[in-house]
Amino acid sequence: MANERESEVATLDVLIVGAGFAGLAALHRFRDEHGHSVQLIEAADGPGGVWYWNAYPGARCDVESLQYALSFSDELSQEWNWTERFALQGEIKSYVDHVVKRFDMARDIHFGTRVTSAHWDEESARWQVATDHGDRYQVRFLIMATGPLSTPYVPSWPGQDTFQGEIHHTGRWPHRPVDFTGKRVAVIGTGSSGVQAATEIGNTAAHLYVMQRTAHHIVPAANRPMHEGEQEAVKALYPHLRLSWLMTPAGMSWRTLPSDEFVVSGEESALEVSDEERDAAFERAWNYGGTAFHRAFNDLLTDERASALANDFLERKIASIVDDPQTAALLTPRQYYGSKRLILDSGYYAMFNRPEVELVDVKADPIEAFTAKGVRTAGAEYEVDVIVCATGYDALTGSLDRIDIRGRDGAILKQEWAGGPRSYLGVMVKGFPNLFIVSGPQSPSALANVLVANEYQVLWIADLIRYLEREGVRAIDVQAEAQENWVRRVNELGEASIYTKGSNWYWGANVEGKSPTFLCYIGFGDYVERCEAIVAQGYPGFVLQRDRQDALGETAGERTS
Repeated sequence: MANERESEVATLDVLIVGAGFAGLAALHRFRDEHGHSVQLIEAADGPGGVWYWNAYPGARCDVESLQYALSFSDELSQEWNWTERFALQGEIKSYVDHVVKRFDMARDIHFGTRVTSAHWDEESARWQVATDHGDRYQVRFLIMATGPLSTPYVPSWPGQDTFQGEIHHTGRWPHRPVDFTGKRVAVIGTGSSGVQAATEIGNTAAHLYVMQRTAHHIVPAANRPMHEGEQEAVKALYPHLRLSWLMTPAGMSWRTLPSDEFVVSGEESALEVSDEERDAAFERAWNYGGTAFHRAFNDLLTDERASALANDFLERKIASIVDDPQTAALLTPRQYYGSKRLILDSGYYAMFNRPEVELVDVKADPIEAFTAKGVRTAGAEYEVDVIVCATGYDALTGSLDRIDIRGRDGAILKQEWAGGPRSYLGVMVKGFPNLFIVSGPQSPSALANVLVANEYQVLWIADLIRYLEREGVRAIDVQAEAQENWVRRVNELGEASIYTKGSNWYWGANVEGKSPTFLCYIGFGDYVERCEAIVAQGYPGFVLQRDRQDALGETAGERTS
């Protein structure tokens, strides 16, 4: 059984950490397709990663369901049916449970178990891994699939242990009903989780305080049930579509089917059309819904002037929806369009027209503490029964930092990253041989369709490991120069975009004390092209160690004939 403990050290080819989509894809790839001895460790009591933990009211994916599904099995792709354009958390969790059962994955997963340490042993060229249940492993390859947004962050407000009501974080929602009926509720944070939760909670709460520090860019989801025949048409084209998504900047298309009536091309500059044409294109994208708004024009995420024009349109839209001019002004984002994650709306703005919903500007009047009765700001106290913290995540590095990972010469990963993370391809880190990261810092996963990006990385890592086994390589590491060049490339792409023109979690700016470093590779299709070129060239940038005495190894590509 998956949760039985063994007294001796287990020896494995591959150990995977994390049972989100990336971990499950890796388990299938290494166990069922490559025949490795493999196990997976998951801290939660069930699979799903963020879709296990983020069970808050209104939690919904912002990638279209038909593009947000695993691709490693044609049979799986054909047999599963989605009910809505954008799936709710519960439906995605049901899909995950189906995948685990369909491929008998639970027999190789230790649920309710947390990896506490992973230390590299140079003599055996293996990772020595320990868990909080006393499990010990010696593994040749360690796959960290811990997720980019899996470690919740709560600012260190005093008094959190004195509040007499309930406190919940959207990223660690209890797996039991939380009843807001007739209660006074404070939702702190207006990122994607906060907007989704507030919109749903506002339907039943007696009074809802939405505590906003920064107004975000929010556009309609335009969610709907699946059209008749829509899924069948997509399923027939899945092989073609999935290949095409590998060549796109975001790992997905802005319309699922080429025949869909999408009304903006995304090929024009917002600066090169008339005001009337620009507003008409924005309006069509607004009505179409979803992240397609990014594609209204080709320069919204790269040109500050184009970004400002998108802001102007959204400001007018908000003013037309929200009755109170002061509230509408507070809800209007002032940072560049695209400098924070785009959020999909299912009634959020209209909610503020109800008398029981109140917007609180905690940037002008900051939160000072929690009290026994609620939340105290510099100028007021808000008495509530429930506090919902939608305060985000320690993105991309948080989960890895919480594990004692030690590489060559005892190097501690968290210390190596103290001045900002450094990686090669967002997959490996110099000095940590045979350790692979899926959706890690300086990979594109957080700015792309994470399923497509993660599955690509899993496949790429699996192919690399097969190459190492064929070549008789004991350990693979990274060249210092290759890593520095990659970090430089990531920063250059970031600086050329809107993403670096504001304070956001792409920089780690949401976490107090976190070193500001741009964490995301921009352009998934470009990333795929570069990774494929590295394979074709014999893996330059990597260092291969073939025997125990070969401590430094050779640069990959020197013996590829």
